[in-house]
Amino acid sequence: MKQLRAGVIGVGHLGQHHARHYATLPGATLVGVCDASPRRAQLIAERHGAQAWTELGDLLKQVNIVSVVVPTSAHFETTRACLEAGKHVLVEKPIASTSAEAQELVALAARRGCLLQVGHSERFNPIMQRMRPHIERPAFIECHRLSAFGERGTDVDVVLDLMIHDLDLVLSFNPGPVEEVRAAGVPVLSPNIDIANARIAFASGCVANVTASRVSTSKMRRLRVFQRDRYVSIDFQARQAIVSRRVLVPGAKPTIDVESYQAGDEEPLRLELDSFIQAVNTGTRPVVSGEDGAAALKLATLVQEAISRFTQRHSAEAAAAAAFSQENV
Repeated sequence: MKQLRAGVIGVGHLGQHHARHYATLPGATLVGVCDASPRRAQLIAERHGAQAWTELGDLLKQVNIVSVVVPTSAHFETTRACLEAGKHVLVEKPIASTSAEAQELVALAARRGCLLQVGHSERFNPIMQRMRPHIERPAFIECHRLSAFGERGTDVDVVLDLMIHDLDLVLSFNPGPVEEVRAAGVPVLSPNIDIANARIAFASGCVANVTASRVSTSKMRRLRVFQRDRYVSIDFQARQAIVSRRVLVPGAKPTIDVESYQAGDEEPLRLELDSFIQAVNTGTRPVVSGEDGAAALKLATLVQEAISRFTQRHSAEAAAAAAFSQENV
């Protein structure tokens, strides 16, 4: 296996962990990090025996692969610069801010012969990997992703911050084309939408009900999948799952068999980066390709548009009701 020279662009809360894993993963050597803050870049670089840069071009001259872990608003420009320099890129989710930007990055990666992977790390959660063989032709999917409020990530709404993880998972089950999206959401503690719910109907007949909040009092990461012959419930935090199966015995009424699962404590990010390294070395399609990231962003955009329609409709109804009330005073 070729030893790849790795760099991390943006070493804040999450980027520092990309650097930590590259420093110890077989198949890669952490060459350096780049951050807008010279002090932060130097701190993380020294921690792992790497070099620190504040100029992206200086880092790109030294590496084969990079992780882009900058704010979402900078994903497009930063990833484009890396691909134009001929580097293989893992960009944190979402792939970009708009679907048009996402498509441009996918096309650019293809032209430059570069691998583009998107950081939907929940795909690499050990319990998700263990449960995937049990999920076939879902009829109904229910997702809850709730967190307490924090300043990190509020440059985008909760759809791009949290819900997009579950939108990517839903699409990975191959439910078919989207037929209809209904959604509602409200800002609570930030200027952007902080809590949202979406109902997504697919041409296959599958329906997904997805809820995301970053203003909750407790943390929750759960996925439930209902199928004709089984029910799968996954707790991503506890790395636990339950599979309830219908059992048919000739001459008897159907019964339910319940089996519990517990996954290991491997870090999804480490598994994700190892998968990225393997894909670059073998030239194979990454688990979460640029096309996958673009599809998740496109669905997230449909949810955002549905929230906007819901908000506009209810604002108009509220205004009409207020006008009617004034006229009848």
